[in-house]
Amino acid sequence: MRLRRLFLLLLCGLRAEIQEQDVRAMVGSDVRLGCTYPEGGSFDLNDLFVYWQIPVPGKPNTNSVVTYHLPENSSAGHSDSHYRDRAWLSPDRMRQGDFSLQLRNVTPQDEQKFNCLVFRKSLELKKILEVVVTLHVAANYSMPVVSGPSQDEELTFTCKSVNGYPRPNVYWINKTDNSLLDEALQNSTVSLNARGLYDVVSVLRVRRSPSVNVGCCIENVLLHQNLTSGQPEMFAGDKRSVTDGPAHDTLEAGNKPVFSVLGVLVVAVAVAAGWLCRHRCPHRSHAELV
Repeated sequence: MRLRRLFLLLLCGLRAEIQEQDVRAMVGSDVRLGCTYPEGGSFDLNDLFVYWQIPVPGKPNTNSVVTYHLPENSSAGHSDSHYRDRAWLSPDRMRQGDFSLQLRNVTPQDEQKFNCLVFRKSLELKKILEVVVTLHVAANYSMPVVSGPSQDEELTFTCKSVNGYPRPNVYWINKTDNSLLDEALQNSTVSLNARGLYDVVSVLRVRRSPSVNVGCCIENVLLHQNLTSGQPEMFAGDKRSVTDGPAHDTLEAGNKPVFSVLGVLVVAVAVAAGWLCRHRCPHRSHAELV
């Protein structure tokens, strides 16, 4: 009954000026969601009601409490099981007016708005602070790997990249002039895996040509990151299997892949990969392989 009455305070309390923040965090990292009383001062924990809550999907005007502090409580409690043992408040910091939420091991499901509410018991449960923190979550995609081409009437290439967030943009590039290939030539499938991260598989089909040089680019808009594959070697026989890891440099038709680790080659590939990751995929112009 007491907890129910306290929840009603969240709806009926006098409104304070609402502060808004945007925070970014990588999947698996720890993050601090700020909620600090702007006028400073010291606080008695027995005079404070502190709540961190999130909206319940599909239920307008309904919230779930992430963690909270009540007067005369020695530690904060939790309402939402998803945040048990992952979210906490610091009593020492709350005494100094810092009601920030510490969130451990960020997941894609944490990408949402968190609402911090602070009431003072001695002021007849007046709301003294409200902060809305929007948490944006990101994860690096693996380096895209291209397999193929198949030996059919048309050339078919397959690009794979996994374990990224948020949903990516996928481009195929004519590396001869660094222009985008027509999107009608590609078919991309993006799906969520068991970790809540995105996997992408993109298939490109182009007309057979004496010289084909294509690359696959995975763009993570939130991280301002672009990962571009190298051209797979041309070969005869069955289609290559898709493996995780950086693609090898292009080899001329008929040449066999060289698997020995050469120091100079490793440095060259690393420099090239770094340059590509710092530049956006080409846009606007489209090219078609002939």
